[in-house]
Amino acid sequence: MGQKYLIDTCTVVKYLDEILPPEAISFMDALVDDDCKVSFITKIELLVWNPPIAEDIRVREEFLAGSEIHYINDEIINIAIQIRKATHIRLPDAVIAATAIHRDYVLLSTNDNDFIKVIPLGLKYMNPETAF
Repeated sequence: MGQKYLIDTCTVVKYLDEILPPEAISFMDALVDDDCKVSFITKIELLVWNPPIAEDIRVREEFLAGSEIHYINDEIINIAIQIRKATHIRLPDAVIAATAIHRDYVLLSTNDNDFIKVIPLGLKYMNPETAF
């Protein structure tokens, strides 16, 4: 098995809106077709949005229907607590990072400001806007 990826909310939104670089869109296309994984936090963040165009929410629902959703457990909670105490990033981002660490996935996100702080704690991180 190859490397697995957890896709953060901001990356999903930029992918669905097709505002990532072309190389990143191609990478994401293959990933989404083969092995799409997101946190339950991403599911919540994607569905809580009230779009001006009703079709946009359907696109997000279809994306999630084809995704493997990772839920929280005690180990992820403990890692999220450590991340939050060490970095002071927002709790949802700490839970997403903790999920990636726990599952040994690379986190795909464009949120360098927060997630780079978690790399010393064991996070594997890739920004699809700058990685290609």
